[in-house]
Amino acid sequence: MGSTKWLSAGQQRAWRAYLLGSAQLMERIDRDLRALGLSMPEYEILVRLSESPGRTLRMAELAQSVHHSRSRLTHTIARMEAAGLVEREACPSDRRGVLARLTEEGYARLVETAPHHVAGVRDGLIDLVSEDDLAALGRVFAAVSARNTAALAGKRRDRVGDAAPGCPDDGNDNGVADAGAPTTPQMSAAG
Repeated sequence: MGSTKWLSAGQQRAWRAYLLGSAQLMERIDRDLRALGLSMPEYEILVRLSESPGRTLRMAELAQSVHHSRSRLTHTIARMEAAGLVEREACPSDRRGVLARLTEEGYARLVETAPHHVAGVRDGLIDLVSEDDLAALGRVFAAVSARNTAALAGKRRDRVGDAAPGCPDDGNDNGVADAGAPTTPQMSAAG
């Protein structure tokens, strides 16, 4: 590895600040949500479902949108289903497909929890930095996400196919439902 391009001192400081700061922020947000009866992954699942047409997504699409393995998502959804927050059903046009649907109880929990979550996100990140720094942070992680999504696309292509006709599919890159679909205010950790 003689050709390794090592990080400069400034790059190393930035990298380490990112590692520590992001770990602390995610721990804080998860701890705050757990005090309200949800984990961070559960909250993000509720958000993704609330933003989807019919508050429903195929499990495979949901797993991708929250960056979970299918196995991890299945276990999380099972807990959430037992709590009455979501329900699963077979896709009517493709019996191999499974849909996750946000229940009214799940939606109510999301609406109740969202103001506390947003306050924590504001206090832990948004209100600490300038608008310019926040915009730069958004550009940085959009680039990181695009690079990693492209790298993983080939690996996932064989496992996550297109949604069968008649089954919900988020259909847009930003995960936000169509304008006519019922949604909640933007409540994810990203803002």
